[in-house]
Amino acid sequence: MSTFKAPKGTYDLIPPDSAKYLAVREAIAAPLRGSGYGYIETPGFENVELFARGVGESTDIVTKEMYAFETKGGDRLALRPEGTASVLRAALEANLHKAGNLPVKLWYSGSYYRYERPQKGRYRHFSQVGAEAIGAEDPALDAELIILADQAYRSLGLQNFRILLNSLGDKECRPVYRSALQDFLRGLDLDEDTLRRAEINPLRVLDDKREAVQKQLTGAPLLRDYLCDACKAYHEEVRELITAAGVVFEDDPRLVRGLDYYTRTTFEFVHDGLGSQSAVGGGGRYDGLSEMIGGPALPSVGWALGVDRTVLALEAEGVQLELPATTSVFAVPLGEEARRVLFAKVTELRKNGVAADFAYGGRGLKAAMKAANRSGARYALVLGERDLAEGVVQLKDMESGEQTAVGVNEIVAELESRLG
Repeated sequence: MSTFKAPKGTYDLIPPDSAKYLAVREAIAAPLRGSGYGYIETPGFENVELFARGVGESTDIVTKEMYAFETKGGDRLALRPEGTASVLRAALEANLHKAGNLPVKLWYSGSYYRYERPQKGRYRHFSQVGAEAIGAEDPALDAELIILADQAYRSLGLQNFRILLNSLGDKECRPVYRSALQDFLRGLDLDEDTLRRAEINPLRVLDDKREAVQKQLTGAPLLRDYLCDACKAYHEEVRELITAAGVVFEDDPRLVRGLDYYTRTTFEFVHDGLGSQSAVGGGGRYDGLSEMIGGPALPSVGWALGVDRTVLALEAEGVQLELPATTSVFAVPLGEEARRVLFAKVTELRKNGVAADFAYGGRGLKAAMKAANRSGARYALVLGERDLAEGVVQLKDMESGEQTAVGVNEIVAELESRLG
């Protein structure tokens, strides 16, 4: 037993379960690759101010959950708690918005970190796949991203998820709503921290998950009643486009994402089989974020889908992913000369795209065949001294048990033929 364990609130991805996570990441990324999104990767830590300005100083992420530290050189850094601010910072730094092809469409996959109370579906280290479309204000772009996320989940076999949709207005109409909401909140019996938050960003109070707060929010003014004509028209077009694409959604006038940068379109993917941690992903439009972090006006939209929670949702529905075999052929040599010959054949099989493994460590036949069984390989290659003398290798079908002698020089072509 090792002296060390994974830190509290984290987990290790270990075979064979790790294959499910890889499959989920690939399924989410596939529609993006086919829709003009290019891959981007950013550092695991950034300047603290990037998140304070972008995510919002009143958010729980910044005030309570961020892993912040000071370097030996005196820099204030934080492990990234979300992906959007980092991706936009990288796009601005590389001047991607000046290349003349807007929107800049990017997708990413990585680990994120928040200091939260660990529970099933909520970890201090978690994995997301995200997509951002930077530099264009177009309802079709919002609709595209919602449709692509829906397509990704459907391709995995998920069925029991719901899409919640709302509009948060813009700089024209939200201040009026903000004032009305603050007036309402000031009349409630709220603790000092919540009242302080209501003065900084009252929409954050609507996102408070505590039952004592939610009970008092009955009758709170709804943002949809304060939307300006432009925001109403924009939101209606988003709704029409995703409806025409056959994507089912629910209007949720109380939906508020937990980050300050969202404007207009906001959405969340929830799965009712996950208990309190029902959100499997979400996103929306963030037209002012670029200016918040020192860039030019770049209206943008994006989402992030949780890999961990998507796996839990698949398990809740009993969906079994069709995962490729990690090993198709397992080679068992008996003797030094057989070891040399079979190792060369395994190398040749791999070059030809066949997943192949080898009985390392000079094991005997019995132990090596147990390893072949555990590997999940469809075929085993067994080569002994008599086989060498005859120029053949024994090809064993691990499902049927049938064994056939095949010429050493023909074995690669034979396996390619059988495995298709």
